[in-house]
Amino acid sequence: MYFEDFHIGQTWTVGSFVITDEQIADFASKYDPLPIHLDEQYAKTTRFDGIIASGVMTFMLFWTQFLKEHNPLGDELIAGMRNNMAWPAPVRSGDRLSGEVTVTKLTKKNSRSGVVEIELKAYNQDGIHVMSGGAEILFKALGS
Repeated sequence: MYFEDFHIGQTWTVGSFVITDEQIADFASKYDPLPIHLDEQYAKTTRFDGIIASGVMTFMLFWTQFLKEHNPLGDELIAGMRNNMAWPAPVRSGDRLSGEVTVTKLTKKNSRSGVVEIELKAYNQDGIHVMSGGAEILFKALGS
């Protein structure tokens, strides 16, 4: 999609996917080797009372699901520019996540490109908000 193809309020629903023990352990051991993600005995002593998923993993799996279902980015994407994330509640093995991605702002840079800002929100099977964040993505403009 070109920059001009987006509009504020445009929303894509992200279908559900399940977080597994294997995903948590594999991601954490490679990219986020904190005891809260890997050590059950330690994790039981924390306020979470057990292992929780890495927030970055949660974002990446949500993003992957979004792209598999919709992929509005296409060949017109130039680059990601910024990303900020928040995790208001823990994600655990067995959680089923779903959510939405919404266009929140459009900024024309020049005749060749513009920035599309999106907001991502994920919820677990109980409707608890587990992840939110924003991203800025640079897209080609029509005629570029």
